[in-house]
Amino acid sequence: MNKLLDIYTDYIISSFDQTTATNLSRLLEGEISHDQVTRFLSQSYFSSSYLWLSVKSVVRDIQNNDGVLIFDDTIVEKPYTNENDIINWHYD
Repeated sequence: MNKLLDIYTDYIISSFDQTTATNLSRLLEGEISHDQVTRFLSQSYFSSSYLWLSVKSVVRDIQNNDGVLIFDDTIVEKPYTNENDIINWHYD
């Protein structure tokens, strides 16, 4: 499970295009099927607690009094995108 999680997260972080299980499988030349990725994602629950437990040791290793950790979920308006039922302004 950890190997697939590492591959999947690396794929999402490094991707400049739409991320899909099919595209990941294509990128890996079929070494991991899109069905394996889909099953993995649907059978797991990735909560904030899971995330913290996964990164806590790394954060503790590099933490210092001058550092900050920022999570940003900002959606930036794109001048070429029209609003519709799905693409619209969202407020948090």
